[in-house]
Amino acid sequence: MSEAVLVTSPRTPEDAIFSEDIKAGDSFVHEIRAGQYVRIVDLEGNQAVDTLFYNAHDYADRYSTQDTIRAQGNVYLTTGTKLLSTERNVLLTIVADTCGRHDTLGGACSCESNMVRYAIEKRSMHACRQSFLKGAIAWSEKTGRELGKRDLAANINFFMNVPVTPEGKLTFEDGVSDAGKYVELRAEMDTLIVISNCPQLNNPCNAYNPTPVRILIWDAGANS
Repeated sequence: MSEAVLVTSPRTPEDAIFSEDIKAGDSFVHEIRAGQYVRIVDLEGNQAVDTLFYNAHDYADRYSTQDTIRAQGNVYLTTGTKLLSTERNVLLTIVADTCGRHDTLGGACSCESNMVRYAIEKRSMHACRQSFLKGAIAWSEKTGRELGKRDLAANINFFMNVPVTPEGKLTFEDGVSDAGKYVELRAEMDTLIVISNCPQLNNPCNAYNPTPVRILIWDAGANS
């Protein structure tokens, strides 16, 4: 696995055309046009941001973990990574990264996984699968385009630290992100982004203290 490529962005928040904070546990759904830039900012540090991407014109063509990993030969994402879809389209490219560790394998927490991994009484705790579904349903109602439970595939966990052991096991460790760290992507085609700002309290992915993140969007050509 190659080393992280840390790169800062020339774009400034003052020039962004869109800015929104997502509270811990909340969902966020937004279309990003080809050529636009989207930045996810870890406002307080150590916050896992579960994220799905879709071809904005065909939700069946969605981010593919397997193809992305195979193409770059690395299970972690960083500057230069191209996020591939199930139809081998390049959805987005990571153009800046000040954190250096973004997970592709840990998946999204669910009520069922909380119960199995931690304790049966954890089943009632809010989880990312619920946030994804809530956001998808709200988007469907808003746009009239169906996005539902069957469309919730494997996701990216931005800022989350999930090392792979020599035996091939996954471990959930303290994050390496600090307050203000960010990852920025350029949309190579019209793309739908769906976020669950993870509410997990049972492992150190959020430092046991889920916090807000910020989404910024710039138009194509901004400070490029």
